[in-house]
Amino acid sequence: MILKRVTFHGDSLDCLREFPVDARREAGHELYQVQKGLDPSDWKPMAAIGAGVREIRIRDAAGAFRVIYIATLADAIHVLHAFQKKTQKTARRDLEIARERLRELKRGS
Repeated sequence: MILKRVTFHGDSLDCLREFPVDARREAGHELYQVQKGLDPSDWKPMAAIGAGVREIRIRDAAGAFRVIYIATLADAIHVLHAFQKKTQKTARRDLEIARERLRELKRGS
């Protein structure tokens, strides 16, 4: 089995590392599923950010956590943003961060 590599943009890896242990472990497992070409167990499309962008949803005792990524590009799985969700609706700032990182990614390729 060939695994697609995962690349992290901006501070997304640092943010992921700040998740509580269980949420971080689950995020790693879900990204591994994506590497194998499978869907994460709980995800939704994020068309507001861009075509092919998805959000992994993690619910933990410490709260709700999100990992926004795009896996439709041939070279890798690109993690655009990782954050703890504080309200029912995703904060505009978190959407903007992911949107900007996607723009940068597409400009660079």
